Amino acid sequence: MRDLAGLDVYSDNTAITNVPIDVYVVNMTTKLLSSLPEPGVDKPAYHHGNLRAALIEAGLQALRDKPAHELSLRDLARQVGVSANAAYRHFADKEALLMALAAEGFRRFAIAQGQAAARGDTPQSMFEKAGQAYVRFARDNAALFQLMFGRFPAQGRSPELVETCEAAFSGLTGLAAMHAGLPQDHPAVQMRALVAWSFVHGLSHLVLDGQLDRFSDDIDALVDVLIAQLGAAALPALNAANARA
Repeated sequence: MRDLAGLDVYSDNTAITNVPIDVYVVNMTTKLLSSLPEPGVDKPAYHHGNLRAALIEAGLQALRDKPAHELSLRDLARQVGVSANAAYRHFADKEALLMALAAEGFRRFAIAQGQAAARGDTPQSMFEKAGQAYVRFARDNAALFQLMFGRFPAQGRSPELVETCEAAFSGLTGLAAMHAGLPQDHPAVQMRALVAWSFVHGLSHLVLDGQLDRFSDDIDALVDVLIAQLGAAALPALNAANARA
């Protein structure tokens, strides 16, 4: 079968529970990373042939201090030591730059979740660790996270942004498949992935908006408990739905 990023996952359609966890983790992480478009970023300093990467890195750094609408392509060009005209040869306008930043965000986002999942030793713990990584990425990269999910309508995205979005969701469906013990193209797997995504995305916004601050001084610990509780509460219902499918 093929996942949303067009990767061959398990062509014999074998239930993923038949695959040892350590083998599956290596397979999933390798396939996810290989599916992502080549990084647009390597070194922040500009040198010949690397201006696009330098501008993206400068933009990502700027998003740590300001929202996306305050970014200026001219300012970023100045930071990396080139003219605005040189920057515009790589990005037609600010919107093109922001789309490239969002794509790089999804690339790093997917890698963070894959690396977190690989630290789990059971399907449940892998699923939970990926969810924790989702919320922490949002918390640590608030402006970038909001740019990734909030600015671009689905029909107006660049091919690079579409590809990185799909690769990120493919990683989630791979984990959901292992969690459910079903092939990745099974309808129940997509539903499980959507339930998890809806929860952690909403939780991320509650964290970013400060809505959980009154409940705990340790937001990371609270997030971990909430994600574990989701698994405990939702798993029986999801398993029952799988049985009926």
